[in-house]
Amino acid sequence: MPAEQTTPGPERVVGWRALGRALRPRATRAQVLTGVLCALLGFAIAVQVRQTDESSLAVMRESELVSLLDQTTRQADELQDQVNDLERTQSELQSGSTSREAALEAATRSAAAQGILSGRLPAEGPGVTVTITDPQGSVSALTLLNLLEELRNAGAEAVQLNDQRLTASSYVLGTDGGVEVDGALVRPPYRWVAIGEPDTMATALAIPGGALAKVQIDGGTASVQTQEQVEVTATRAVSEPEHATPRTGDGG
Repeated sequence: MPAEQTTPGPERVVGWRALGRALRPRATRAQVLTGVLCALLGFAIAVQVRQTDESSLAVMRESELVSLLDQTTRQADELQDQVNDLERTQSELQSGSTSREAALEAATRSAAAQGILSGRLPAEGPGVTVTITDPQGSVSALTLLNLLEELRNAGAEAVQLNDQRLTASSYVLGTDGGVEVDGALVRPPYRWVAIGEPDTMATALAIPGGALAKVQIDGGTASVQTQEQVEVTATRAVSEPEHATPRTGDGG
């Protein structure tokens, strides 16, 4: 005999439908209200962050905004120039016919740049001259150091104070005998020569409360002159490293 077939009765169909309705997700009024509050909170936070950024810029002086814009633009241009140089060098080194010449040229450029940054080589280019008169000898070493830092922050690539070449390792110290720079006394008037973007450096120095303002507070006077060509003639001998040695191998 064939097996008896059964069909679901009305009671079983109704039961499955009831179970489906029970398991179906439902949005209650409390859940909807919570979602709306979360959205409003996120919007309020975004508006607050934007207003905070805008207010921090709103309190800055016009000269400070100009300096900030100049420095940002200059840094972006310098980074793009570095990218272009590296891409050109990579392309030249990958070329089989000119790889040796390209490697030699790249090494020469790197040696020249390192020579300028380390102070071993004289340099020339656009920049500024800053003259500080101090008849009473009241301009402090800290004020001169602040001026040096302002020049560095504004992109100065080579700096000279009187007959002293200043590098990343240079220091300015106040002593009983006067202002000492890298172990040598320097006396007023102080003449700074810095190579870099002239307008950017001049604007940075002239910011209210900045380096030139501190010179005046100390009792000195300062003048800044932008020039298309200045010369940093002072050089310094680079000492051999005492502790550091070149790393060889890939380190892996």
